[in-house]
Amino acid sequence: MMWEFENDCIVIHLTLVPYLAAAGELKTKPTQHSVKQLLELGVQPDILCCRTEHELDLTLRKKIAKFCNVSMNAVIEARDASTIYEVPLLMQKEELDKVVLEKLGLSSKSIPNLDSWKKFLAVVENPTNEVTVGLVGKYVELKDSYKSISEAFIHAGASNDCRVNVKWIHSEKLTKANLEEELSGLDGILVAPGFGSRGISGKIEAVRYAREKNVPFFGICLGMQCAVIEFARHELGFQDAHTTEIAEDCKYPVISMMEEQKNIANLGGTMRLGAYKCQLKPDSNSYNAYNTDLIFERHRHRFEFNNDYLADFEKAGMVATGKNPETGLVEVVEIPSHPWFVGTQFHPEYKSTVENPHPLFVAFIKAAVTHNKK
Repeated sequence: MMWEFENDCIVIHLTLVPYLAAAGELKTKPTQHSVKQLLELGVQPDILCCRTEHELDLTLRKKIAKFCNVSMNAVIEARDASTIYEVPLLMQKEELDKVVLEKLGLSSKSIPNLDSWKKFLAVVENPTNEVTVGLVGKYVELKDSYKSISEAFIHAGASNDCRVNVKWIHSEKLTKANLEEELSGLDGILVAPGFGSRGISGKIEAVRYAREKNVPFFGICLGMQCAVIEFARHELGFQDAHTTEIAEDCKYPVISMMEEQKNIANLGGTMRLGAYKCQLKPDSNSYNAYNTDLIFERHRHRFEFNNDYLADFEKAGMVATGKNPETGLVEVVEIPSHPWFVGTQFHPEYKSTVENPHPLFVAFIKAAVTHNKK
């Protein structure tokens, strides 16, 4: 099968070269056995990326190349790094890019310019500022559940010359009794997305704390919906306000499923997925962050802000600063009287990258830095 695509594809095999402390040496046997098993399946690796804690010296590289039937320059040292963002630079130093081009029979037209990446890494490792942001969610014991958010913090932190320390706060354990203890001293609070009723009361309490204490707040998807529910209960006096996802018969369904979705039997089919337009109001936090009035953001949810209550919210001080121009659905809510209070129905963390940190995360961390210096 591989022969049919000769020179059109290559196999890069990631292996482990463990360090045996008792012997004081690196062992190549795991790599050899791994390659042997691949060969038994009819696959010959072209390049070996060898995970290691220590340097692969010339002798070890020759040994691996010989017993694994790869060229010497195709044995790439993948040394443990202090941050994953250092890996591209380490791979360039090992000339992995050149080896790949050579194996594919392609010419190198230019040398990759990683100056912006190096600048980013320098700020990540030696920031001028430092803030602590509380991430309130119900899956915090599994931090990878919020990997996109934690990485977006790093991107936004670098943009603000700032290290973002994340305090992981389990929403299910957050109560009125321990609210001050858990949230005091934070420079920003982000209430994370999710589904279901578990931990939602803690999220609502976190929103209230951020709103009343003037701590920069960012709510994403369910986090935005919690902000709406909290505001309805404590500012509008709608004590029974809730989302129909959790309380179907609540008196004030400020978050609900739209009529056109209700007749869809398949649960997944009721979700609003993919990128949608959003029109932003001028002079809002979100508009100032994007510096444009029309954006496209990704969605993954079933329930929406109930527009039947929009006039009540805006009269009381929570404004819809972002709407879908075609459907009128509320995508962004803000409290203009607050230092920085933004809730988004969409997921901005999905689009954040090193070279293009998401503007809302950048603005949120900027607000956290300002709060920290007060």
